[in-house]
Amino acid sequence: MTTTSLAELPAILRTLRNAWQAQRPSLDQREADLRRLREALKARLDEMAAAIAEDFGHRAHTESKLADGMSVLSAIDHLRRHLRHWSKPQRVGAGWRLWPARAQLRPTPLGVVGVISPWNYPVTLALVPLATAIAAGNHVLLKPSEHTPRTSAFLADLLASVFPPDRVAVVQGGADVAAAVSSLPLDHLLFTGSTAVGRKVMAAAAEHLVPVTLELGGKSPAIVCRDFPLDKAAARLATGKWFNAGQTCIAPDYVLIDTARQREFVQALQQQVRERYGDFSSADDYTRIINEGQYRRLQGYLAQARERGVPVIPLAQVDEARADRERLLVPTVVLDPPDDLDLMREEIFGPILPVRAYPDLDAALADVLSRDRPLALYPFSQDRATVERILDQVVAGGVTVNDTLLHFAADGLPFGGVGASGMGAYHGRAGFDAMSKRLPVLWQSRWAASDRLRPPYSKIAGLLRFLLR
Repeated sequence: MTTTSLAELPAILRTLRNAWQAQRPSLDQREADLRRLREALKARLDEMAAAIAEDFGHRAHTESKLADGMSVLSAIDHLRRHLRHWSKPQRVGAGWRLWPARAQLRPTPLGVVGVISPWNYPVTLALVPLATAIAAGNHVLLKPSEHTPRTSAFLADLLASVFPPDRVAVVQGGADVAAAVSSLPLDHLLFTGSTAVGRKVMAAAAEHLVPVTLELGGKSPAIVCRDFPLDKAAARLATGKWFNAGQTCIAPDYVLIDTARQREFVQALQQQVRERYGDFSSADDYTRIINEGQYRRLQGYLAQARERGVPVIPLAQVDEARADRERLLVPTVVLDPPDDLDLMREEIFGPILPVRAYPDLDAALADVLSRDRPLALYPFSQDRATVERILDQVVAGGVTVNDTLLHFAADGLPFGGVGASGMGAYHGRAGFDAMSKRLPVLWQSRWAASDRLRPPYSKIAGLLRFLLR
């Protein structure tokens, strides 16, 4: 992997900023940039999928094209479709006291936006924020993850084929490079990663008062209510949990289900695993864990649970030597783990699914509310009033009702966290606004009452009484 020298970073930022100040991208230029980025990525989807598979050890090309290809293409299409409308000044009321002045909000580019992207969806979580920043008229400094070096090299080559280096720069390296990028005097910084690292990023950005968008994580709960069909809940939760082997920031982290149906629900999950992955003899459609450190962390969760006598139920069987060699961790359920286990204190970020029984909805809500505010929430109920009750009580970054993950794929919905799961949002209009300055402008008319609001004040006593009424 090519590593960018820390000493180079200030000069790279100066180059980006000087070019932006010399000529801000026009709307025509932005539209052309987005079109060329889309065409370049679409032409190289097979190459992209191969790079991701190599970085993970194995990830199905179809899964990568869905998660890291289609999602980017869709986001770019949405940006192109709405860009001119979003860029128009918005008329707002100036108030009758300033009549006949006119007021407006003008979307204005910020300058240079930094993007620090993670390894789990290494193309989507780099290119969607980058494309959004480009749409808003900014230049971009991208730091992709060091844990996916082949994909990061692919991104650097792809972007170099579309943008000149004074419009988009890609810097590579380890955590020290990411920390240095966080400390630069950028005009905005978007970081996707863990809450612990997000705190460090925000602290570093604060040195230059750089505004940040933080897409973090947390323990995203699914609440399966008594009225919702078990088979359907199991199918949809299996998709959300085991897509990318659970290495998804908005994967359902744990499931709360009524006590009477807990065992039946686990059986339904096991059936889903058989239907999707067979006996794991090849596991061609199942993603491996990204690296040895993550694999050992997840195995540590299971070992701790077993040591405490908590039921651990692998939903498939794989030879241990093969599992260790391939970093193949099969879908696994943990029944009713206590809160002091690590897997209930930390975001799991893997294919382990705690399933906890609850006596009633009040108890389920109490469980959720006892934790940090989650990045995602998944209520499953066919009763609208029940869903509304859950939505009224739980503050979360985003919600998909009766399914999982899909609010992320809705281009018109903002994506972001709240509290420990993040700050700010992007996707669609929300991203465009986050990476713009909505510049307040007041246009004064040729005649204005304010011309008279000056000393000697004795001459305007009557006007003042009128204005203060």
